[in-house]
Amino acid sequence: MDDTRSACGRAPGGSEAVFRQGSASALGPSLGAAAVCAMVALQVASGVSADPVPFTTPVVGLLALAAVCLTAASYGWARSSAAFAAAALTGYAAEFAGVRTGLPFGEYRYTGVLRPELAGVPTAVAAAWGGMGLAAYAVGRAAFGQGAASPPRAASRRGRFLRSGWPALAGGACALTAWDLFLDPQMIRLGLWEWSGAGAYRGVPVSNFAGWLAVSLLVMAVIRGVLGEPRRNAGPVVPYGVMAAMETVGFAAVFSPPDPLVAAAGGTAMGAFTVAAASRLRRGGRERGARGEAAAARRTGPERVRGRRRG
Repeated sequence: MDDTRSACGRAPGGSEAVFRQGSASALGPSLGAAAVCAMVALQVASGVSADPVPFTTPVVGLLALAAVCLTAASYGWARSSAAFAAAALTGYAAEFAGVRTGLPFGEYRYTGVLRPELAGVPTAVAAAWGGMGLAAYAVGRAAFGQGAASPPRAASRRGRFLRSGWPALAGGACALTAWDLFLDPQMIRLGLWEWSGAGAYRGVPVSNFAGWLAVSLLVMAVIRGVLGEPRRNAGPVVPYGVMAAMETVGFAAVFSPPDPLVAAAGGTAMGAFTVAAASRLRRGGRERGARGEAAAARRTGPERVRGRRRG
């Protein structure tokens, strides 16, 4: 029994909780899909614009909106919004410390081009941590977690490891870090931030990716803590995959000059996580369908026997 139904059974306000969950289930996917489409349109516009910087904050905002709406379809509006806020605050705290101490990413600074800022950190950066954090969490759950619909595997060491949640959290953290293979080179191109020294990957130091992985793991843990017991939540995988495709095409053919290295590195990394999540979701759907058919057959079998006896 899910949390909403339990609340309904315990408290007079339970019917309102059911209504809110139903509203999220009905509206979340539609609003999320609309936000993804708008995000793609703005990304295309920014790719052909002479000044793509003004598109950055709206694109991030639509990414965040899509992630919240698609997460709400499974967890409800309150939890999805709270998880986004918690992830955004976690990312903001890391950036706030980073520009002042160099930890955990390395020595860098924001140039003041990306507005608005809060204490020296662009608010769009915090929103990016929250929005893509939710999407990467869903990717990690889909690709490396054990879904609630999976059969129990008490005797399986692998099953116990999956149920611990750590593979999903680590997978989500790696999926989120993979995005930075695109993000940092693109933002450096746009002049939104600068590194104090030349790094090995298009000017980005290796320490940045180590810091991203550490912060991403913390973001995954925070999201897991807010959302609670994992549920099937395939929707946010979509904006993750769309972002991977758009960035790959952008660096390969749209941006001037193109950068095949970044297109290959980011596209391979994000693409691998997208394919892994989508493949496991399809397999899970087939397994649930087969179990449903088997259950239906077990229910109808005795009825057919009774019908033949009456006949």
